[in-house]
Amino acid sequence: MIIDFHCHFPGEEPTQDRLDAEYEHVCGPAKLAVLRENSAKYADRVRRARSLPPTTPETRTTEELAKAWRAEADDFGLERVVFMSGGGNDRLAKVVAAHPDRFVGFANHQPCSPGAATELRRAVEIGLRGYKVIAPWVTVPLADRSLWPVWEVVEAHALPVVLHFGPVNGGGGLGWAPNMDPLALHDVAKAFPTVNFVVAHYGCGYPAELLRLGWSNANVHVDSSSNHEWTRWMPYELDQKALLRKFHETFGPERILFGTDSCDFPWGYIRRYAEEQVRIADELNLSARDRELIFAGNAARLLGLDLPVATTRETA
Repeated sequence: MIIDFHCHFPGEEPTQDRLDAEYEHVCGPAKLAVLRENSAKYADRVRRARSLPPTTPETRTTEELAKAWRAEADDFGLERVVFMSGGGNDRLAKVVAAHPDRFVGFANHQPCSPGAATELRRAVEIGLRGYKVIAPWVTVPLADRSLWPVWEVVEAHALPVVLHFGPVNGGGGLGWAPNMDPLALHDVAKAFPTVNFVVAHYGCGYPAELLRLGWSNANVHVDSSSNHEWTRWMPYELDQKALLRKFHETFGPERILFGTDSCDFPWGYIRRYAEEQVRIADELNLSARDRELIFAGNAARLLGLDLPVATTRETA
């Protein structure tokens, strides 16, 4: 059984407009086009290196896209697909409601936005079951008291929180921000020890900092999603096999969640990313129970899904 804990339903996110505005503030409107062009060139280079076809403007309706994603999930044999975003909370809630036996959705709005706590409560009411945060886009420290109402809603509703740390938008994108480092979550994780926090992409450039964060906070988990292009920019050799081995040794199998970061068509579900992780688990000779936890059981536990999978190592 496989639950992909980190995907994205195709759709524009309003936070991208704010990010562009920040770049424009630094370089001016004329140079903003150059930044976008440079970023697009790098993204295309990465795409070609992964042998993925170019994306094209999507013309299908939301309902048609949901059916296409459902077909991808069914074909690969996914028990659940967890979408971290989908063009706004309302749109994603409708997608999930149409396919409740296959899709799970997370709220995706910044905790520093006006009325963020109220919006998160509303997102829960319309059927979303977690919260996704792009930490470098948060304009105040994650532990700032102004964000406390958001973390209190998370705590009250037992929502898992997935956070992206590290660079955003690939090469040419945002490479520095106050909340870039996973250790920015340290005091929040301490203050809310019953909340399950999941740091995406093995820390996305900050694996050492994430290991320290996980050492000090047992409620911090990690997901394995993305193409891991960031590993090429580390000052030492690093690959997915080394990452899974290290986090398996330190976090343990109970705090690792499988994901691919699949999103747009014509890519659809990026099977290569999933198959590569299965192959690595084989090469590391992980036990059947550890594999079950990583590929489905931990996600089922965090999401409160009643599925016939292992949810704790002690039940082995």
